[in-house]
Amino acid sequence: MADLLLGQVIRFSGDPFASPEAAQHLTHGAVLVDGGRIVAVGEAATLRASAPAARVHDYGQKLISPGFIDAHVHYPQTAIIASWGKRLIDWLNTYTFPEEMRFADPAYADQIANRYLDLVLARGTTTVCSYATIHPASVDAIFTAAQSRGMRLFAGKTCMDRNAPEGLRDTAQSAYDDSKALLEKWHGVDRLSYVITPRFSPTSTPEQLAALGALWRDYPDCLMQTHLSEQVDEIAWVRDLFPQSRDYLDTYEAQGLLREGAVYGHAIHLTDRERARLVEAGASLVHCPTSNTFIGSGLFDMTLATQLRVGLATDTGGGSNFSMLRTMAAAYEVAQLRGQSLHPSQLWWLATQGSARALRVEDKIGNIAPGMEADLAVIDLASTPAIAQAAARAQDLWQALFPTIMMGDDRAVAAVWVGGRQVTLT
Repeated sequence: MADLLLGQVIRFSGDPFASPEAAQHLTHGAVLVDGGRIVAVGEAATLRASAPAARVHDYGQKLISPGFIDAHVHYPQTAIIASWGKRLIDWLNTYTFPEEMRFADPAYADQIANRYLDLVLARGTTTVCSYATIHPASVDAIFTAAQSRGMRLFAGKTCMDRNAPEGLRDTAQSAYDDSKALLEKWHGVDRLSYVITPRFSPTSTPEQLAALGALWRDYPDCLMQTHLSEQVDEIAWVRDLFPQSRDYLDTYEAQGLLREGAVYGHAIHLTDRERARLVEAGASLVHCPTSNTFIGSGLFDMTLATQLRVGLATDTGGGSNFSMLRTMAAAYEVAQLRGQSLHPSQLWWLATQGSARALRVEDKIGNIAPGMEADLAVIDLASTPAIAQAAARAQDLWQALFPTIMMGDDRAVAAVWVGGRQVTLT
């Protein structure tokens, strides 16, 4: 039986960074869902009349939105989120690597994978792109947990063959072999996609990067994810480790890890050459604002969104929150510090269709349109007294939505739909 969701509706006809009219709002809207997909979207009265047998879910003045898409996370860092730290390398050595060693235990990997997905679903996030650990069981755990929930999810085994503890190092050959086996096991199964995943150049030798570049050539329909130019001291370290390279991006480019389908997290301190090559190659960037401020990395340049596919991410657990609402707020604040004022429609797009574009699935998720997969979040725009009093003064949707972006949390998420089925939030 079809389901008819009634409420305010937000959808996109294009990119609000290119055209402010690209974000569209239905005050008395409806979304018709059947067979896991959106069948129709339009005025409530019209769809009620056209689908009289559908089950009706009346959300009143709540906002029916595409589910949020978190384009860069480390689910194995769930338990260490908000740990006090200094800089990136200190944080990795003190918290990340010891925690990731625990994922040698498949039972622990299963526990954290299920906990993580429950946490993000309760915050309206319906798709994530995650790093696992070097352990194949960590990949099996997150894909199994996502499969049981019917989620669209991206993940890959993190590969490292140097500058990491012995228990977290593989080799160029084992990284290739393990990644290939996991890719062939999971990629394209249900709503799951494998992502080739070198952690970042400092923890991979040129030989390992080359092996993963070869794997990507063999399986070109996969994504490849890694980190790029997060901190200035990291960039200096890369320069020492790769004296033959022109810059940080070149450490990937030289090994076949730069083209369409490449997804680079952070990308804060880019050279002019790197910017030009990223645009030319059609790569994607992912902005991780809470992580960048928490670890003191720097301020992302959002003008890149007019040239490149740019997504938004919590970067759990370097990021300090599981919520894409909090992440949108941080993106707004970071842009303000650079003299860039982001419109609420642009922030919402980054967390939905923008992230879908960064992951090259904008034809499947991240928007409300006929034929799209029915991943939806229903947002209460008056979830707390402080937000309600601000929204009550609003003259349009954007004034009503902005207080939720800046002050909202999991209380704002009234309902979540994944693949056309309503999720029980925990």
